[in-house]
Amino acid sequence: MILQPHTIKPAKGARHAKKKRGRGNASGHGNYSGRGGKGQTARSGGSAGLKLLGFKFQMQSTPKLRGFKSLAVKPAEVLLGDLEKNFSANETVTLKSLAEKGIISKNALAAKILNTGALTKKLTIEGLRLTKAAVEQVRAAGGEVK
Repeated sequence: MILQPHTIKPAKGARHAKKKRGRGNASGHGNYSGRGGKGQTARSGGSAGLKLLGFKFQMQSTPKLRGFKSLAVKPAEVLLGDLEKNFSANETVTLKSLAEKGIISKNALAAKILNTGALTKKLTIEGLRLTKAAVEQVRAAGGEVK
């Protein structure tokens, strides 16, 4: 067969014939034609608009979402005492080294060192946030903050 516009057909079994309703009881879709019993919803156009009854009250009683959630990354908190325990002298403290030693989560995107505990070792801190008091303690111990 030559392929021409008038010979193109869908593949066999790709299309289904629409069910013919309301053609007598013997068809299996007669009598109420799949619409059930009597009443408003049995009529054409009768079902529209019924779903929204009472919606205004439902909408008014829904609590409003107040405030906002910041998208800024919250840093993981690290104590100076943790650095004293887990790092030896002259080591470099970075986000990666904190994660490797299990002080912060491996998924943490930032960390901040807080001034809790004492630091006596000389450490180099790179790429981390620190409180002012923590910076003073690190420098007093002979370390540096980059």
